[in-house]
Amino acid sequence: MFTGIIEELGRIRSIEKRGEGVRVTIEARTVAEGTREGDSIAVNGVCLTALEVKKDSFAADGSRETLQRSTLGALRAGSFVNLERAVTPATRLGGHIVQGHVDARGRYLSAEDHGGSWTVRVAYPQELARYLVFKGSIAVEGISLTVAALADEYFEIAVIPKTWAVTNLSHLRPGDAVNLEADIIAKYVERILSVGGVQAMEGRQPGAPGITREKLAELGYE
Repeated sequence: MFTGIIEELGRIRSIEKRGEGVRVTIEARTVAEGTREGDSIAVNGVCLTALEVKKDSFAADGSRETLQRSTLGALRAGSFVNLERAVTPATRLGGHIVQGHVDARGRYLSAEDHGGSWTVRVAYPQELARYLVFKGSIAVEGISLTVAALADEYFEIAVIPKTWAVTNLSHLRPGDAVNLEADIIAKYVERILSVGGVQAMEGRQPGAPGITREKLAELGYE
C-alpha cells in the first residue's frame, strides 16, 4: 500500500522484453536505500516487486496484464518515473490510500501555469466516472491529487510547485497516456451499496432486502 506522496523522480536505465512481459531497470537512490529484494515500489503508480537492488538502482518485472492496463509498456530508456516505497506502520498518510493497482489509462491534456502553480487537465475513460467527485482523491501516475474541477470527459487538478518539481508531471506532453487509480474507498462504498454486497456483508441469502431507511435508522443513521 502507498500514500501517493512521491519520494523520488527516477529514470529508466533499460527495458528488456521477456516473453510477453518486460524487465525494467530504474536509476534511483532514495528508494533503493533500505529496500530489499521482494519489497514493493510504486513506479508511476504501478506496484512492482524490487529485484536486483543496488545502491543506485533496482529492477522489476512487468507482466502482460500490467503492460496492457498501465503505461509501463510505453516507457523507454531515459523516461522519468515517479517512485514511492510501500508504507510502514509508522508512515504518515500524507496523501490517500493508494494500492498501486492501476484502473485505467487516462490522457494528459494540458497544464496551465499560474505563476508557480499549475492547473493540469486529464481526460479519463467513462468507466472511472462513477468514482470521481469534486474535491475527491485520484492517483495520477501514482501521485495523490485532489479533483479541483470535474467535467464529463476530463478532470482538473491543482499542482503546487513542490509536486511539479519532484514528479514527472512537468515532463508530460499533451496526448501522453497516464496511469489512473480511483479511490479504493469509493469502490468499497459502491460494492456495499449494491444488493449483492450488502447481502454478502450481512450473511444474507440472495433475494433478501437491501439497504432501507429502516435499516439505516437501526444502524444509527438518522
